[in-house]
Amino acid sequence: MICRICDGTSLRPVVDLGNQPWCNHFLRREELGTEPYYPLRVVYCDQCHTAQLDFTVKKEIMFGDHTYLSGITQSLSAHFRAVAEEVDARFLSSRQRKSVLDIGSNDGTQLKHFQRLGYEVLGVESSKTTAKLANDAGVPTLNAFFNRETMRDIGRQFDIINASGVFFHLEDLHSVCEAIRLGLATDGIFVVHFLYMKSIQENLAFDQIYHEHLLYYTLETIETLLKRHGLSMFDAYLAPIHGGSIIGFITHRGVDPSVRLTSMRTTESLSGCNTPASYLDFSQRIKIMKDENIAFLESSRRVGKRIFGFGAPVKGNTLLNYLGIGPNIIECLVEKNMLRRGLFSPGAHIPIAIESELTTLPDIYYVLAWNFKKEICANNAHLMQKGLQFYFPIDIAASA
Repeated sequence: MICRICDGTSLRPVVDLGNQPWCNHFLRREELGTEPYYPLRVVYCDQCHTAQLDFTVKKEIMFGDHTYLSGITQSLSAHFRAVAEEVDARFLSSRQRKSVLDIGSNDGTQLKHFQRLGYEVLGVESSKTTAKLANDAGVPTLNAFFNRETMRDIGRQFDIINASGVFFHLEDLHSVCEAIRLGLATDGIFVVHFLYMKSIQENLAFDQIYHEHLLYYTLETIETLLKRHGLSMFDAYLAPIHGGSIIGFITHRGVDPSVRLTSMRTTESLSGCNTPASYLDFSQRIKIMKDENIAFLESSRRVGKRIFGFGAPVKGNTLLNYLGIGPNIIECLVEKNMLRRGLFSPGAHIPIAIESELTTLPDIYYVLAWNFKKEICANNAHLMQKGLQFYFPIDIAASA
């Protein structure tokens, strides 16, 4: 294997979560037990310090169609609205005509917020189901994988290119970066949202490692990639969404970094998060967390408590499969997303129930959608007051 960013060949294993199914492969009953398993291992590049998976599940398998919807959660939509308003106010508020391209635009939630600000919008979304939902909702969306060829077919440049939670998914990484360079206007801004590996380490959020996430960026490593393609990050900040995500602002090469970005780079360097030792420590802490969670779940069941999973996020399947927890411990996963109605989680085979259709409640909600803790606690305060326990396996201040 060569490094996905720098083509280096010195890659060392640092985190091994075993063989797991593709975690967005929610199953129909007749498919149970037929799902393929793949290695889920993180390796570290000694040359550019990038953490990445050493095995790729083909993008056509993972992203040709899936059930994830970005518009389900109020917190995420509010985050998207705030980003759109910030981008417009900082860079384009005085323009009469303005345009935005969203990479991996899902159901169009991000682009709807740009539409309200007067932008001409275009989404590029590989999933057939979600692309149709976006088009049906009035958000022009091209059902395709975004890459150099797709950008050439589009044949124009944009004031803003946005990539929310997709930049670490990219099998065709360098083709996509070239497409961004080609499609970004001379004075355009590329806005990238990505899970911050420094936060993942600090928060022990190892469930954010799964096959769709091929790369785990820090500022140092993403800037190495951008420089390779003539792009330059000039500002960034850490947002609380998903337990800690960087919102980075990027343009063509030649713009000086902000004071804020310079300070963040220094803090990151001093933290040691880009060293192999930090990843090995992370791996050991994961093993301890595994033992603690299994002990909690099994002891709760032994005393007769009923446990439901709260949410059926993709990352939750990494956690469940790594812990080896199935329906004998967690009866069901409670979801709002109707596209997952009647399906089962991959590997663990836990049935999914729709929250509005529940006829009984558990004693404990094991919260897999921990990154929306604030919203979950607000929406379920009445249940907590009645004594229903909400247990957050990954319980961090940033998630609130």
